[in-house]
Amino acid sequence: MSKLLIVGTVAFDAIETPFGKTDKILGGAATYIGLSASNFDVESAVVSVVGEDFPQEYLDLLKTNNINIEGVEVVKGGKTFFWSGKYHNDLNTRDTLDTQLNVLADFNPVVPQSHKDAEFVMLGNLHPLVQLSVLEQVKNPKLVVLDTMNFWMDNALEDLMKVIEKVDVITINDEEARQLSGEYSLVKAARKIEEMGPKYVVIKKGEHGALLFHKEQIFFAPALPLEEVFDPTGAGDTFAGGFIGYLARTGDISFENMKSAIIYGSNLASFCVEKFGTERMQSLTGSQMNERLDEFKKLTQFETQLD
Repeated sequence: MSKLLIVGTVAFDAIETPFGKTDKILGGAATYIGLSASNFDVESAVVSVVGEDFPQEYLDLLKTNNINIEGVEVVKGGKTFFWSGKYHNDLNTRDTLDTQLNVLADFNPVVPQSHKDAEFVMLGNLHPLVQLSVLEQVKNPKLVVLDTMNFWMDNALEDLMKVIEKVDVITINDEEARQLSGEYSLVKAARKIEEMGPKYVVIKKGEHGALLFHKEQIFFAPALPLEEVFDPTGAGDTFAGGFIGYLARTGDISFENMKSAIIYGSNLASFCVEKFGTERMQSLTGSQMNERLDEFKKLTQFETQLD
Protein backbone atom coordinates (compact mmCIF):
# COMPACT_ATOMS: atom_id res chain seq x y z
CA MET A 1 0.00 0.00 0.00
CA SER A 2 1.39 3.40 -1.02
CA LYS A 3 1.88 6.17 1.52
CA LEU A 4 0.38 9.61 0.87
CA LEU A 5 1.43 12.68 2.84
CA ILE A 6 -0.96 15.64 2.83
CA VAL A 7 -0.07 19.08 4.16
CA GLY A 8 -2.69 21.82 4.39
CA THR A 9 -5.26 23.49 6.58
CA VAL A 10 -7.68 21.73 8.89
CA ALA A 11 -10.07 24.51 9.71
CA PHE A 12 -13.45 26.02 10.44
CA ASP A 13 -15.54 27.51 7.62
CA ALA A 14 -18.71 29.58 7.69
CA ILE A 15 -20.37 29.58 4.28
CA GLU A 16 -23.25 31.45 2.67
CA THR A 17 -24.65 30.55 -0.75
CA PRO A 18 -27.94 31.42 -2.48
CA PHE A 19 -29.28 28.17 -0.97
CA GLY A 20 -28.53 28.80 2.69
CA LYS A 21 -25.80 29.48 5.22
CA THR A 22 -23.88 27.68 7.94
CA ASP A 23 -22.31 28.51 11.25
CA LYS A 24 -18.80 27.13 11.86
CA ILE A 25 -18.38 23.78 10.14
CA LEU A 26 -15.44 21.52 9.32
CA GLY A 27 -13.28 22.78 6.46
CA GLY A 28 -9.70 23.23 5.31
CA ALA A 29 -7.72 22.06 2.28
CA ALA A 30 -6.15 19.05 4.01
CA THR A 31 -9.57 17.91 5.25
CA TYR A 32 -11.08 17.85 1.76
CA ILE A 33 -7.96 16.30 0.21
CA GLY A 34 -7.81 13.62 2.91
CA LEU A 35 -11.50 12.68 2.72
CA SER A 36 -11.30 12.50 -1.07
CA ALA A 37 -8.12 10.39 -1.10
CA SER A 38 -9.65 8.06 1.51
CA ASN A 39 -11.76 6.55 -1.30
CA PHE A 40 -8.60 4.80 -2.48
CA ASP A 41 -6.57 2.10 -0.77
CA VAL A 42 -3.73 4.34 0.41
CA GLU A 43 -2.06 5.00 3.75
CA SER A 44 -2.71 8.75 4.22
CA ALA A 45 -1.37 11.14 6.84
CA VAL A 46 -2.25 14.80 7.35
CA VAL A 47 0.20 17.46 8.58
CA SER A 48 -1.64 20.50 9.94
CA VAL A 49 -2.40 22.56 13.05
CA VAL A 50 -5.59 23.28 15.01
CA GLY A 51 -6.47 25.06 18.22
CA GLU A 52 -7.84 23.69 21.46
CA ASP A 53 -11.30 24.73 20.24
CA PHE A 54 -11.24 22.05 17.51
CA PRO A 55 -13.79 19.31 18.34
CA GLN A 56 -12.53 15.81 19.01
CA GLU A 57 -15.35 14.48 16.82
CA TYR A 58 -13.74 16.11 13.76
CA LEU A 59 -10.37 14.50 14.54
CA ASP A 60 -12.17 11.19 15.04
CA LEU A 61 -13.83 11.63 11.63
CA LEU A 62 -10.43 11.81 9.96
CA LYS A 63 -9.24 8.73 11.86
CA THR A 64 -12.42 6.85 10.93
CA ASN A 65 -11.53 7.47 7.29
CA ASN A 66 -8.10 5.85 7.82
CA ILE A 67 -6.24 9.17 7.88
CA ASN A 68 -3.23 9.26 10.21
CA ILE A 69 -3.42 12.46 12.33
CA GLU A 70 -0.08 12.14 14.19
CA GLY A 71 1.04 15.22 12.26
CA VAL A 72 -1.94 17.36 13.32
CA GLU A 73 -0.67 19.63 16.09
CA VAL A 74 -3.22 20.77 18.70
CA VAL A 75 -2.14 24.09 20.24
CA LYS A 76 -3.30 24.45 23.83
CA GLY A 77 -5.19 27.69 24.36
CA GLY A 78 -5.05 28.38 20.62
CA LYS A 79 -7.84 29.02 18.12
CA THR A 80 -8.28 27.14 14.85
CA PHE A 81 -7.91 28.83 11.45
CA PHE A 82 -11.26 30.27 10.37
CA TRP A 83 -12.56 31.41 6.98
CA SER A 84 -15.96 32.86 6.13
CA GLY A 85 -17.25 33.53 2.63
CA LYS A 86 -20.36 34.40 0.65
CA TYR A 87 -20.99 33.10 -2.88
CA HIS A 88 -22.71 35.13 -5.58
CA ASN A 89 -25.69 33.76 -7.51
CA ASP A 90 -23.50 32.22 -10.23
CA LEU A 91 -21.52 30.29 -7.54
CA ASN A 92 -18.33 31.01 -9.52
CA THR A 93 -17.47 34.15 -7.58
CA ARG A 94 -17.37 34.74 -3.86
CA ASP A 95 -16.47 37.37 -1.31
CA THR A 96 -14.28 36.56 1.67
CA LEU A 97 -16.04 37.98 4.72
CA ASP A 98 -13.48 37.03 7.36
CA THR A 99 -10.12 35.27 7.64
CA GLN A 100 -8.57 34.51 11.03
CA LEU A 101 -5.16 32.82 10.79
CA ASN A 102 -5.03 32.06 14.52
CA VAL A 103 -2.69 29.08 15.15
CA LEU A 104 -1.84 28.88 11.44
CA ALA A 105 0.18 32.12 11.76
CA ASP A 106 2.99 30.29 13.62
CA PHE A 107 2.64 26.86 12.04
CA ASN A 108 5.87 24.85 11.81
CA PRO A 109 4.96 21.53 10.18
CA VAL A 110 6.41 18.31 11.59
CA VAL A 111 6.14 15.28 9.33
CA PRO A 112 5.47 12.12 11.38
CA GLN A 113 8.26 9.53 11.27
CA SER A 114 5.84 7.02 9.73
CA HIS A 115 5.40 9.17 6.60
CA LYS A 116 8.84 10.69 5.99
CA ASP A 117 9.26 7.97 3.36
CA ALA A 118 5.88 8.68 1.69
CA GLU A 119 6.00 8.00 -2.05
CA PHE A 120 3.32 10.60 -2.76
CA VAL A 121 3.18 14.13 -1.33
CA MET A 122 0.29 16.58 -1.72
CA LEU A 123 1.20 20.16 -0.80
CA GLY A 124 -2.16 21.80 -0.14
CA ASN A 125 -2.61 25.55 -0.37
CA LEU A 126 -0.42 27.14 2.35
CA HIS A 127 2.45 29.62 2.64
CA PRO A 128 5.24 28.45 0.30
CA LEU A 129 7.76 28.40 3.17
CA VAL A 130 5.57 25.87 5.02
CA GLN A 131 5.41 23.76 1.86
CA LEU A 132 9.21 23.97 1.49
CA SER A 133 9.67 22.90 5.10
CA VAL A 134 7.66 19.73 4.41
CA LEU A 135 9.71 18.93 1.30
CA GLU A 136 12.88 19.20 3.37
CA GLN A 137 11.55 16.53 5.77
CA VAL A 138 10.57 13.84 3.23
CA LYS A 139 12.90 11.29 1.64
CA ASN A 140 12.90 11.09 -2.15
CA PRO A 141 9.14 10.94 -2.90
CA LYS A 142 7.99 9.44 -6.19
CA LEU A 143 5.59 12.30 -6.94
CA VAL A 144 5.01 15.75 -5.40
CA VAL A 145 1.85 17.69 -6.28
CA LEU A 146 1.53 21.40 -5.43
CA ASP A 147 -1.64 23.42 -5.06
CA THR A 148 -1.33 27.17 -4.68
CA MET A 149 -3.27 30.37 -5.35
CA ASN A 150 -3.01 33.98 -6.52
CA PHE A 151 -2.62 35.26 -2.92
CA TRP A 152 0.87 33.69 -2.74
CA MET A 153 1.69 34.98 -6.23
CA ASP A 154 0.90 38.48 -4.99
CA ASN A 155 2.55 38.23 -1.57
CA ALA A 156 5.28 35.54 -1.61
CA LEU A 157 6.25 35.02 -5.26
CA GLU A 158 9.97 34.50 -4.62
CA ASP A 159 9.28 31.75 -2.06
CA LEU A 160 6.58 30.24 -4.28
CA MET A 161 9.01 29.95 -7.21
CA LYS A 162 11.39 27.96 -4.97
CA VAL A 163 8.60 25.44 -4.31
CA ILE A 164 7.45 25.31 -7.93
CA GLU A 165 10.89 24.29 -9.17
CA LYS A 166 10.93 21.30 -6.77
CA VAL A 167 7.54 19.72 -7.61
CA ASP A 168 6.37 17.31 -10.30
CA VAL A 169 2.80 18.54 -10.73
CA ILE A 170 1.18 21.94 -10.10
CA THR A 171 -2.60 22.39 -9.90
CA ILE A 172 -4.00 25.91 -10.28
CA ASN A 173 -7.06 27.51 -11.82
CA ASP A 174 -7.11 29.29 -15.18
CA GLU A 175 -6.91 32.79 -13.70
CA GLU A 176 -3.89 31.81 -11.59
CA ALA A 177 -2.18 30.11 -14.54
CA ARG A 178 -2.47 33.32 -16.53
CA GLN A 179 -1.15 35.41 -13.64
CA LEU A 180 1.80 33.10 -12.96
CA SER A 181 2.84 32.83 -16.60
CA GLY A 182 1.88 36.24 -17.96
CA GLU A 183 0.19 34.44 -20.88
CA TYR A 184 -3.52 34.55 -21.76
CA SER A 185 -3.49 31.36 -23.83
CA LEU A 186 -3.63 28.43 -21.41
CA VAL A 187 -1.51 26.33 -23.78
CA LYS A 188 1.25 28.95 -23.71
CA ALA A 189 0.74 29.44 -19.97
CA ALA A 190 1.21 25.73 -19.29
CA ARG A 191 4.43 25.62 -21.35
CA LYS A 192 5.86 28.57 -19.45
CA ILE A 193 4.94 27.01 -16.10
CA GLU A 194 6.59 23.72 -17.13
CA GLU A 195 9.79 25.69 -17.73
CA MET A 196 9.63 26.74 -14.06
CA GLY A 197 10.07 23.12 -12.93
CA PRO A 198 6.90 20.97 -12.91
CA LYS A 199 6.70 18.14 -15.45
CA TYR A 200 2.90 18.27 -15.44
CA VAL A 201 0.50 21.22 -15.21
CA VAL A 202 -3.15 20.80 -14.23
CA ILE A 203 -5.35 23.82 -14.89
CA LYS A 204 -8.74 23.71 -13.17
CA LYS A 205 -11.64 25.47 -14.87
CA GLY A 206 -14.38 24.87 -12.28
CA GLU A 207 -17.67 23.91 -13.89
CA HIS A 208 -15.87 23.80 -17.26
CA GLY A 209 -13.58 20.91 -16.35
CA ALA A 210 -9.80 20.55 -16.14
CA LEU A 211 -6.80 20.49 -18.48
CA LEU A 212 -3.65 18.36 -18.13
CA PHE A 213 -0.43 19.40 -19.89
CA HIS A 214 2.86 17.51 -20.31
CA LYS A 215 5.35 18.61 -22.97
CA GLU A 216 3.37 18.53 -26.23
CA GLN A 217 0.55 16.40 -24.81
CA ILE A 218 -2.78 17.86 -23.72
CA PHE A 219 -5.81 16.18 -22.14
CA PHE A 220 -9.16 17.79 -21.31
CA ALA A 221 -11.74 16.37 -18.91
CA PRO A 222 -15.16 18.00 -18.67
CA ALA A 223 -16.95 18.59 -15.40
CA LEU A 224 -20.09 16.53 -15.06
CA PRO A 225 -23.15 18.72 -15.72
CA LEU A 226 -25.13 18.74 -12.47
CA GLU A 227 -28.74 19.70 -11.90
CA GLU A 228 -27.86 21.37 -8.62
CA VAL A 229 -24.69 22.88 -7.20
CA PHE A 230 -25.19 23.70 -3.53
CA ASP A 231 -21.77 24.78 -2.24
CA PRO A 232 -18.51 24.83 -4.29
CA THR A 233 -16.28 25.20 -1.21
CA GLY A 234 -13.53 22.56 -1.23
CA ALA A 235 -14.26 21.28 -4.74
CA GLY A 236 -10.72 22.07 -5.96
CA ASP A 237 -9.17 20.32 -2.96
CA THR A 238 -11.49 17.34 -3.40
CA PHE A 239 -10.38 17.18 -7.04
CA ALA A 240 -6.72 17.22 -5.92
CA GLY A 241 -7.37 14.48 -3.36
CA GLY A 242 -9.01 12.25 -5.95
CA PHE A 243 -6.22 12.96 -8.43
CA ILE A 244 -3.34 12.05 -6.12
CA GLY A 245 -5.31 9.32 -4.33
CA TYR A 246 -5.82 7.46 -7.60
CA LEU A 247 -2.16 7.89 -8.58
CA ALA A 248 -1.03 6.63 -5.16
CA ARG A 249 -3.29 3.58 -5.41
CA THR A 250 -2.11 2.63 -8.91
CA GLY A 251 1.54 3.69 -8.43
CA ASP A 252 1.59 4.73 -12.10
CA ILE A 253 2.62 8.36 -12.77
CA SER A 254 2.58 8.21 -16.57
CA PHE A 255 0.66 10.81 -18.61
CA GLU A 256 -1.86 8.14 -19.65
CA ASN A 257 -2.63 7.24 -16.03
CA MET A 258 -2.83 10.91 -15.03
CA LYS A 259 -5.66 11.23 -17.55
CA SER A 260 -7.60 8.67 -15.51
CA ALA A 261 -6.61 10.46 -12.29
CA ILE A 262 -8.11 13.71 -13.66
CA ILE A 263 -11.41 11.89 -14.27
CA TYR A 264 -11.39 10.40 -10.75
CA GLY A 265 -10.69 13.83 -9.27
CA SER A 266 -13.45 15.47 -11.30
CA ASN A 267 -15.84 12.68 -10.31
CA LEU A 268 -15.24 13.21 -6.58
CA ALA A 269 -15.45 17.01 -6.89
CA SER A 270 -18.91 16.60 -8.45
CA PHE A 271 -20.12 15.03 -5.19
CA CYS A 272 -18.48 17.63 -2.95
CA VAL A 273 -20.60 20.51 -4.33
CA GLU A 274 -23.91 18.78 -3.60
CA LYS A 275 -24.04 19.73 0.11
CA PHE A 276 -22.46 22.23 2.50
CA GLY A 277 -18.83 21.67 3.43
CA THR A 278 -17.64 18.07 3.82
CA GLU A 279 -21.12 16.65 4.46
CA ARG A 280 -21.49 14.88 1.11
CA MET A 281 -17.96 13.46 1.18
CA GLN A 282 -18.65 11.90 4.58
CA SER A 283 -21.61 9.88 3.26
CA LEU A 284 -20.19 8.94 -0.14
CA THR A 285 -20.14 5.22 -0.97
CA GLY A 286 -18.02 3.28 -3.44
CA SER A 287 -21.05 2.23 -5.48
CA GLN A 288 -22.16 5.88 -5.85
CA MET A 289 -18.66 6.80 -7.00
CA ASN A 290 -18.64 4.01 -9.59
CA GLU A 291 -22.11 4.88 -10.89
CA ARG A 292 -21.03 8.45 -11.53
CA LEU A 293 -17.77 7.31 -13.12
CA ASP A 294 -19.97 5.44 -15.61
CA GLU A 295 -21.76 8.74 -16.33
CA PHE A 296 -18.39 10.36 -17.01
CA LYS A 297 -17.54 7.52 -19.37
CA LYS A 298 -20.75 8.03 -21.35
CA LEU A 299 -20.14 11.77 -21.42
CA THR A 300 -16.62 11.55 -22.83
CA GLN A 301 -16.49 8.49 -25.07
CA PHE A 302 -17.68 8.41 -28.65
CA GLU A 303 -16.98 6.58 -31.91
CA THR A 304 -16.65 8.28 -35.26
CA GLN A 305 -15.56 7.20 -38.71
CA LEU A 306 -12.49 9.08 -39.91
CA ASP A 307 -11.89 9.33 -43.67
